Amino acid sequence: MATSTPRPGRSTTAPKRTPTSGRVARAAEARAAAGRRRRLSWSLTAAGLAVVVGVGFLAVNSGGTRKGVTTTAGFDLPAISGGNRVRLADFRGKPTVVNFFASWCSACDAELPTFATVSAKLAGRVNFVGVDSLETGDPLYMPKRHNITWPLAHDVAGSNGSGLHDALCQCNSMPVTAFYDADGKLVSVARQALVGGTLSAEIGKSFGITA
Repeated sequence: MATSTPRPGRSTTAPKRTPTSGRVARAAEARAAAGRRRRLSWSLTAAGLAVVVGVGFLAVNSGGTRKGVTTTAGFDLPAISGGNRVRLADFRGKPTVVNFFASWCSACDAELPTFATVSAKLAGRVNFVGVDSLETGDPLYMPKRHNITWPLAHDVAGSNGSGLHDALCQCNSMPVTAFYDADGKLVSVARQALVGGTLSAEIGKSFGITA
C-alpha cells in the first residue's frame, strides 16, 4: 500500500490551539462584525438623507416654496396654474385692476360677480388680474365659482403667502383691490368690497373710463 511521505521541514501534526489564541480569534471576529454593523448603519443613514433631500427637492419644485417680487411698483408672481409668471410690467399700455381674493372670503364672494360683469364690459380697455392671498384652501375656488378668466397669481411671502397684499393694504382684511394706470403707476387702493356700482365708480375716478 502506498503511503504519503512527509516533506522535509513540514510537520504533519496540526498546531495546538491554546485558550488565548481562541479568545483572540473571537475578539477579532467580534470587531469585524461590529465594523460590518457600522457600515450598514452608515449606508442606511445616507440612504435616508438622500430620500429626505429628494422629497425636499420635489416640494420646492412642486410649489412648496414659491418665489416672487411683491413690491407695489413692479410685482412678479407665480401663476396659479400653467407654470407662468404674472408681472405688472406685462400689463403696461392699459390701466390694470388687481383684485385680491381667498377661498374663505365671504366679501370676495359678494363682490366677484360685479368684477366678472365689469371686466367683460371693459375687455380690451382695462386689464384685470386676480391674486390669491392669505389662502387656507383651494386657490381656484373663487375664480371657478364666478367664472373668472383673468390672469391669476399666487401671492408670496408676507405673513401668510400675502406679501403683495400686505404691501398694498397694510392690513389683514380682504378683499383688497389696487388700481394701476397705463404706465404701471399705483393710483389707488380699495380696502373693502366693491359691489354694485362702486367698482365702476372707482374705475371712472382712477382711469376716467366708463364701464
